[in-house]
Amino acid sequence: MHELGIVFHIIRTVEDVAKQNDVTCILRVTLQLGEVSGVVGSYLQDCWKWAAAKTDLLPGAELTVETIPAITQCRACGQQYETVRYGRTCPHCQSPDTYLVQGNEMLIKEIEAVEADETK
Repeated sequence: MHELGIVFHIIRTVEDVAKQNDVTCILRVTLQLGEVSGVVGSYLQDCWKWAAAKTDLLPGAELTVETIPAITQCRACGQQYETVRYGRTCPHCQSPDTYLVQGNEMLIKEIEAVEADETK
């Protein structure tokens, strides 16, 4: 289960951002996850709940996951299409000469936090 390692990486990154911005509590982290990234969303959520509860800044913080649709482009005809629906073969010209344009990313989009002076 590589999702736990991914969650640890996200938490370290969020903690670094929190230190740089005088943040005392993280309320929510929004993650953009590619449709074909290979990460299982439900495993990620379970790992998040467990790992975030063990931190000083993130206990109870919510992880929101937004899906980035997978899009493939055909080198032969230049058309783009839905990767999950059609796979690697272009539905327009049947060429197998294609490449993934988007859909395997994992990006921290937003961190909702409480700054130190907001808690006073």
